[in-house]
Amino acid sequence: MHDDHDHPNVSHDHGHHRAPPQKDHDAGPMGAYEVLEEAVRSLLIEKGVLTAEEIATQVDLMDSRTPALGARVVARAWTDRAFKKRLIADTRAALAELGIDIGTLAEFRVAENTAEVHNVIVCTLCSCYPKMLLGIPPAWYKSLAYRSRTVVDPRGVLAEFGVSIPDDVAVRVHDSTADLRYIVLPMRPRATKGWSEEQLAAIVTRDCMIGTAVPRIS
Repeated sequence: MHDDHDHPNVSHDHGHHRAPPQKDHDAGPMGAYEVLEEAVRSLLIEKGVLTAEEIATQVDLMDSRTPALGARVVARAWTDRAFKKRLIADTRAALAELGIDIGTLAEFRVAENTAEVHNVIVCTLCSCYPKMLLGIPPAWYKSLAYRSRTVVDPRGVLAEFGVSIPDDVAVRVHDSTADLRYIVLPMRPRATKGWSEEQLAAIVTRDCMIGTAVPRIS
């Protein structure tokens, strides 16, 4: 099971049991995937593979992830050329330098925007997404419209997000899978010379790291 399909990546350090999150039954009947998830979770607990506490802990960890984590990585890459090279060459190892654990179930790659290429991320089959760096994906990322249209008309989709790509700039679409996640390294605005990492991170949004936006200075 893969972490970006809403299945927690957990260790096997069995501890005290803690009740797993409860379903909100007032929200209506569970869907097919919710029923399947509950059945698999109960079976793993029953067989002693995982504990309820381990599952709950990983759910809490995933919920705590936000785009601010990815923005911090982008800001470091903008200010440290050596780090950027390591980030592109071996994303997992470079993130570990910052104390960021993205697990081992999926490979991560960085797609760098340049003056010649603009990158955009999509998952055409489902909703594979770098949750360990960006947190929960937006609803539009999971929509059929975005998943199907981005690979066919990326410039048109980007234009709807307010991003106009010049004709002389190539648009490269990266299709995420269960085994591979991408994050876009946007171009640093020229007017940010001398800015601190904290100032730079503040202008890096979630959409910038998906490729449907570019950093802007207000």
